[in-house]
Amino acid sequence: MRKLLFCVVSFSMLLGSAMTVPAALSDQVVHYRISARLDTKAKAVIGSETLTWRNTSGDNVGELRFHLYLNAFKNEKSTFIRESGGRLRGDTLEKGKWGYIDVQDIRLASGFDLKPSLKFLHPDDNNADDQTVMSVTLPQPVAPGQSVDLKISFYSKLPQVFARSGYFGDFYMVGQWFPKIGVYEHPGMRYATQGQWNCHQYHAMSEFYADYGSYQVDITVPSNYVVGATGVQQSHLSNPDGTTTYTFSQEDVHDFAWTADPTFIRVERTFKADQMVSSKELEDVAKLVDRPVDEVRLQDVKMILLIHPEHAAQIDRHFRAVENGLKYFGLWYGKYPYPTITVVDPAYHADGAAGMEYPTLFTGGTSWLPDPPPGEVEGVVIHEFGHQYWYGMVGSNEFEESWLDEGFNTYSTGRVIDTAYGPQSYKLNVMGIPVTWLISALKFDNDALNRGITLSSTRRDFIVRNAWDYYDESSYATNSYMRTAATLRTLQHVVGDKTFAKIMRTYFERWRFKHPSTKDFRAVVDEVAGRDMGWFFDQFVYSSDVLDYAVESVKSTKVRPGLGIFDEPSGKHYEITSDQRERLEKNAKDKKEQDMYESVVTVRRLGGVIAPMDVLVAFENGEQFRTTFDGQYRWARYRFVKPSKILYAQLDPDHHYLLDANFSNNSQVLEGHRGAAVKWGSKCLFWIQNFLMALMSLV
Repeated sequence: MRKLLFCVVSFSMLLGSAMTVPAALSDQVVHYRISARLDTKAKAVIGSETLTWRNTSGDNVGELRFHLYLNAFKNEKSTFIRESGGRLRGDTLEKGKWGYIDVQDIRLASGFDLKPSLKFLHPDDNNADDQTVMSVTLPQPVAPGQSVDLKISFYSKLPQVFARSGYFGDFYMVGQWFPKIGVYEHPGMRYATQGQWNCHQYHAMSEFYADYGSYQVDITVPSNYVVGATGVQQSHLSNPDGTTTYTFSQEDVHDFAWTADPTFIRVERTFKADQMVSSKELEDVAKLVDRPVDEVRLQDVKMILLIHPEHAAQIDRHFRAVENGLKYFGLWYGKYPYPTITVVDPAYHADGAAGMEYPTLFTGGTSWLPDPPPGEVEGVVIHEFGHQYWYGMVGSNEFEESWLDEGFNTYSTGRVIDTAYGPQSYKLNVMGIPVTWLISALKFDNDALNRGITLSSTRRDFIVRNAWDYYDESSYATNSYMRTAATLRTLQHVVGDKTFAKIMRTYFERWRFKHPSTKDFRAVVDEVAGRDMGWFFDQFVYSSDVLDYAVESVKSTKVRPGLGIFDEPSGKHYEITSDQRERLEKNAKDKKEQDMYESVVTVRRLGGVIAPMDVLVAFENGEQFRTTFDGQYRWARYRFVKPSKILYAQLDPDHHYLLDANFSNNSQVLEGHRGAAVKWGSKCLFWIQNFLMALMSLV
């Protein structure tokens, strides 16, 4: 009876446990089971990996390709070092502090040894010395729908912190550290016309691309170390040798990273959705994106902060920034689905690891200043959190279409910063004098920043381009980040706030846990906007042409009786001479008849981009005329006969086109009018703007 009761209870427990397991959010192509031991003396990770890869294509796949990212730091002949010169984001790889990854053994679960077939590929260039892509040949192809199990042993020598990963002193940021299988794209997936491995080399100006799946990772470190990692900590076990093994697991992610440092302060708080989001906010967002309230409702999340003692004063600011990220990204696009989010504060002198994203974990950026401005703390935290959406859940190919990740996130980060903190958050001091009022007066918000940086850099490239094919690092950064943000903001103005909110929500919902392309985003735009937006993508995304429209001239001339021979109704002729005209005008003035004015406004398209541009003509009597200049021809002229002079003419009066190269020529007052001072004032502001742009381009 006891045995039967035990069986019943056990079965009930198992059933209850099974019922609480959430369904997979992604089509889990990979399953990793990794064991890692940190060797603090050698600054290395000793690892073993069991990988299950499932063939989701219709092909028989006889070759597997892997990323070996750490080999980018192996020597000066790697593609990464050749392209970067050993420098990235102001950080320098110290000679003698190299990093690399050795695949010591790779075989099938059956024991078949694959290492004899191992070779290094260089699919992106002719650099035979690059070892960041590895290929092995299988004895039998993996049939469609079938899986292959591999066992891999590897040794990862970490570099001194550089380009996102490595160590400094006792601080370790372990990213891109294990053999990671590439993505096998089937026909119709993104741009593939036939089955192919998408497994690029590690470039100076690129990040990552991988399939979704599950990870379970055992991490063994000295027992005095504090550990953080992707996913949820399931257990920790103290070992007889003075080490502790931590086990982390996470479903529906495409990468795994971890960190360790004995000086970390670990702080936990909970994002409580019901307290952070009011009922009105839920209702407003639901109405904006046309979703039921329950679909925009958020969930509680455990927030974990690993911060160094010297930065403890910034703890509250980090948590508040994460809360704003969880709140606004969640409301606008969809709830954050994972139970945890971990923020890592890199150690002093480990800035190369700062500002980097991994699934459910990211590195922030603290400051030595006692009260740093939000751009140095909140801006970094919110941006890196945002990558949980644009990179983490929407798995774009960052090698080939970085704008879908970095640019979408830059746009989204700006919206959060402006919503949660406002333009006043940009604190600026000149020689100790606060000039925040000037920033506010100039509307120096994220839109202005993105526009300024975009226009201060020569646009040599299209937005969509392989990351390593941009003209230089500046062009990569401008196009992938700020120009994309300004372009998305412009698209928002063109289609309207509500439509754009639905576009972004629909795109996220449709493509989360998948691998979209630019054409997939455009399809969503066309669908939700209800019109073909090809003209916008062709000129703003697949072009480097300049958008520049100008009001060429504004004239108003008093209508006077004409000189010459005119016809009477009877057919007789009569002549108006100069003297007669003066008498007619005097009589009209004596009778207090209203003067009439003939006004002419000429607008021009100076740049190559053709876009519909609103035209506003304002008259002195308060009357306004609005029309649209389609820009198809280089200029257009508008004539009016009205009892009032023109006050001014303005193009794009609602400032829809952030990418207009010159705002100062968008308006013009009547020539000779006292408002000319306004015109020259706007030009002065434009010169100030260019000066600020130049400063920003140096940042």
